Amino acid sequence: MSELPVYTKSQLALRNGQDKPQIWVAFKGVIYDVTESRLWRNGKHYEHWAGQDLTEELADAPHTETVFEKFVVVGRLE
Repeated sequence: MSELPVYTKSQLALRNGQDKPQIWVAFKGVIYDVTESRLWRNGKHYEHWAGQDLTEELADAPHTETVFEKFVVVGRLE
C-alpha cells in the first residue's frame, strides 16, 4: 500500500462530489473512491459528507468497516 499516492486533507476535501466529480472518503488513513455508489450521490450519505476522514464516524454507522472492501483504494491520507 506504500506505493499509493498520498493526499492531504485539503486534497481529500475537494473530492466531495461538489468541487470535483470524484467522491472520496477516508478511513484509517486509506482513501476510497465511492463515486459509483448510489448511496453517496452528490457526496452525501445519510448525515455523512464525502471528502472527509470517516474513521471517527464509523461507530455511529449500522455497518462495520468491511463496507469499504467493495470500493477502490485510490490513495493514502497524509
